[in-house]
Amino acid sequence: KWDLPTASPASNFHTENIAQFAADVDKASGGKLRIQVHPNASLFKAPEIKRAVQGGQAQAGEILLVNFENEDPLYGLDGIPFLATSYGESLKLYKASRKALDDKLAKQGMKLLFAVPWPPQGIYTKRTLASVNDMKGLKWRAYSPATAKIAELVGAQPMTVQAAEVSQALATGVIDSYMSSGATGFDSKTYEHIKNWYDTQAWLPKNAVIVNKKAFDALDKATQAALLKAAADAETRGWKLSEEKNGWYVAQLKGKGMNILKPSDQLTADLRRVGNHMLAEWQRKAGDDGKKVIEAYRAQQ
Repeated sequence: KWDLPTASPASNFHTENIAQFAADVDKASGGKLRIQVHPNASLFKAPEIKRAVQGGQAQAGEILLVNFENEDPLYGLDGIPFLATSYGESLKLYKASRKALDDKLAKQGMKLLFAVPWPPQGIYTKRTLASVNDMKGLKWRAYSPATAKIAELVGAQPMTVQAAEVSQALATGVIDSYMSSGATGFDSKTYEHIKNWYDTQAWLPKNAVIVNKKAFDALDKATQAALLKAAADAETRGWKLSEEKNGWYVAQLKGKGMNILKPSDQLTADLRRVGNHMLAEWQRKAGDDGKKVIEAYRAQQ
């Protein structure tokens, strides 16, 4: 019996996909491997899950890769604004970086089972944004090094708030803006506090399901094969689900009275400049490994 903690609520499509994955593993292994999913940061908080898997406190877990950019630049790759802005581009970026991610996790005693993107990121704000200048002084929720960096570059004030605490932070005025997908806005009932969502399609950050290498190696070959097959199916299904859900979430936000806005050309150009600055900075930090990944990605375009 394995434990698999995740920070998303049980009703989120990522968690539903993982629950299906766990059911598939149970069935394919003939009940030899049972995976207990712990949603909504109930077993470990989001920042603790990777360490818990690495140390064997949980055999598997789901993490948001960009949260660990400070540990290694590679984890922050899909949080670089405007590098990959669609599902197609995002998949190419994932294919270009999958081996490097696998190698990185292997060095830490872990293995990547599968990864699924969040829908494209937009900006939730009470303000009208004509350009980046209008973002100055926003109390901005930062949930990763990249989102904190954006705040710094546009003159907003970064506040660290976990997904499970967004609703409360909005209600108490700790934050008045943040960048995320339609999914987070819907899950956290952001529409009760904020009326504007700028559909910037800035990036599609991925959640990865990782497994402790020793726990994986302890399984017999047939169970390992069943686990990997279920993981491959979950990845394919998850990408499809994310894309379908994206339209659904945006429609829900609209239905709840939110303005779904197309960013102005000026705002888009300003944000792209922020993205280019962050890509250049990322490549400096990531060195040759990062350069190879970006080259492999560009070669597919």
